[in-house]
Amino acid sequence: MIGLIQDLITNLGYVVLIAFLVINLGAFKRTVQKEETSLAEKALLSLIFGGFGIMSTYLGIHVHGAVASTRIIGVMAGGILCGPFVGIAAGLIAGVHRFLFDIDGITSVPCATITILCGFASALIFKKVHKDARWLAGLLAGLIAESLEMLLVLLISKPFEEALAIVQIVYLPMSIANSLGIAILVLLITNFFREKEVIAARQSQAALEIARKTLPLLHDVTPESLASTCSIVRESTDAMAVAITDRFTVLAHSGEGSGYSPKGDKPASKAIRRVIEEGRAISLHTRRELSGDCRGCRYNSAVIAPLREGGESVGTLALYFRKEGGISYSNETLAEGLSMLISTQIELSKVGQLRELAAKSELKALQAQINPHFLFNALNTITAFLRADPARARDLIVNLSTYLRYNIEHVEALVDITKELEQVRAYVEIEKARFGKDLNVEFCVDEDLQAKLPSLIIQPLVENAIKHGILEGSGAGTVRVDVRRLDERKVRVSVEDDGVGIPDAVIEGISESRQLNRVGLSNVNSRLLNVYKRGLEIRRLQRGTSVAFTLDELAGERA
Repeated sequence: MIGLIQDLITNLGYVVLIAFLVINLGAFKRTVQKEETSLAEKALLSLIFGGFGIMSTYLGIHVHGAVASTRIIGVMAGGILCGPFVGIAAGLIAGVHRFLFDIDGITSVPCATITILCGFASALIFKKVHKDARWLAGLLAGLIAESLEMLLVLLISKPFEEALAIVQIVYLPMSIANSLGIAILVLLITNFFREKEVIAARQSQAALEIARKTLPLLHDVTPESLASTCSIVRESTDAMAVAITDRFTVLAHSGEGSGYSPKGDKPASKAIRRVIEEGRAISLHTRRELSGDCRGCRYNSAVIAPLREGGESVGTLALYFRKEGGISYSNETLAEGLSMLISTQIELSKVGQLRELAAKSELKALQAQINPHFLFNALNTITAFLRADPARARDLIVNLSTYLRYNIEHVEALVDITKELEQVRAYVEIEKARFGKDLNVEFCVDEDLQAKLPSLIIQPLVENAIKHGILEGSGAGTVRVDVRRLDERKVRVSVEDDGVGIPDAVIEGISESRQLNRVGLSNVNSRLLNVYKRGLEIRRLQRGTSVAFTLDELAGERA
């Protein structure tokens, strides 16, 4: 019996080895990390985990005409890690194969039946058990499955004496090997991905801190600002040197390496050109791989990530390290995160002026309503989308630049209402990206609407509806922006939400020109009074709040 246990554990080692090779499959990563996978990818995973079961059958130990194996490990692990489709399909694949492998065998039917049932059991565990406890559920399921298998052998297999002898020999070894194998495999792979997530989170935090420090520098992209950025990145990491390049030359460098010049007269290396051509980060683990990257320097490995503009690689960020083979997963994650953030900052520097943004975050109340927290949250949202959805990140950059440019530039008395609504829509897209499906904003605007109004009037009302109406309530809801022409010279604008509802004290405070905590409403009300002699019309609805005002073009012209 001891020898059988040793043989089964050896077979388990093969399964674990192959499983760790599968970890690097993109379909497997996406499935374990709960990302969308196609039917073809699920089918591929089913074949792989079903193949584990088939392989275990072939590697099994023959005992009195039966086959003792670790077949159910692949089936159960596939379902627990990848979901019901993979588990059930893998169970069917491995189970049918087990039946056909030895049709007339004494344990063929019981083994095939239990293998298929294990696929359904793994699906149930995936659906009903919390991911942190799935390894334990897998262990218990393995014990139960082997007990049921042995029971079926005793009930179905003939002659009974031979079936009993088989059970006495294989029950304990198979129960131990399969139950422990399922638990270990699920636990190892789950912890592997969890550790990667933890590392990525830590590096994202480090990257954001570096981004905060470099944010003021990259308003104007100059050799000096790039050199300062390299210094900050080097000081914030364990890199010996950091360089930023364009397609052809090294633009800035900080740290060891006299071969580098911050003046941009050193040609970029083959590795840098390769990163730009392929549009992906690469790691150089040996001094030989560095080749032309290092002259008169002491570093022996590097990670180089592309800098992108408009989806196209326009340069690189290179981090160099002293130790040969010293590029860890955390180094790669940090370099890729930094390259994305720096790319975003450079793009932002070209579509909006970040230095003015910092100064304008406290614009006079009657000229703008930029909230520094909104800016910080917007940049964090863009950063979050950079890895998951780069196209969405670029759209948000454009929205942010539209919003900021309008706030900074449009300070004249009256602006076209279409420009005002363009700024509102840009603001709304950023907020929708932050809050996802919890926030819905509807625009109902008359076609070919032409009118003028004071700048920065509608956006504060929408912001107030989202912040105080929706988020202070259930955290989810709808805001409706309605702009209608009443007659030749009057336009009605209303913003309604189905949120918590505005307190009566706030309505009274605004009508009496007291500030309270609704600065946006107070400012808009004061400005409308100055121009049209009529302020906001605020009503508490049965569910939510309505804030409206009327534009009178004749009164606006007199103002």
